[in-house]
Amino acid sequence: MVNYPNMKKKTGLHESLSTSQKHYTAHRGMSLEEDISLSNQYYLEIDKAVIYKKPTPVQIVKVDYPRREAARIVEAYYKTPSTTDYNGLYRGRYVDFEAKETKVKTFPFGNISKHQIEHLQKIIDHGGIAFVIIAFTSLNEVYLIDASYVICDYYHSQRKSMTYERIKSKGHLIAQSYQPRLDYLKVVDRVYFKEDE
Repeated sequence: MVNYPNMKKKTGLHESLSTSQKHYTAHRGMSLEEDISLSNQYYLEIDKAVIYKKPTPVQIVKVDYPRREAARIVEAYYKTPSTTDYNGLYRGRYVDFEAKETKVKTFPFGNISKHQIEHLQKIIDHGGIAFVIIAFTSLNEVYLIDASYVICDYYHSQRKSMTYERIKSKGHLIAQSYQPRLDYLKVVDRVYFKEDE
């Protein structure tokens, strides 16, 4: 078992939908992270991009060896704070982003740490593409918002969160489908490469 500090059980992006809404959702029960990972796998398979989830560095403390082939990690802790969730290359540019889910109609800044904000700023400073993908699970909507808006509000807003309205106005709704599950690169094309749909 890996001990995650201050972490609650993650719910899937579509788990909070009503029964009638679930009927129309092609990939109900998936979490945002699973949706993005499957999208990245699809992008890799069609040779569109190389983007991976960053591994979280952990310190293994205790391992149970009932038999050699069945070794099991019993206790482990985070070694160092992780930066963001995903990074890779797309169209010759470095891409780095964080993915977050929220059940409420705001994005609380408590959901993102200061070192993640600082990391995203460094990516921008060095010419990379940095953004945050935010899933509003109660609305079944997922947005890509440029990291500069999140960074600005994190440091300068009087609020302790970004409102749904602000994210909707500054961000971009990501299409959900079968393949890819979340076509966020279509938004990246529009926002960072100035291509029309």
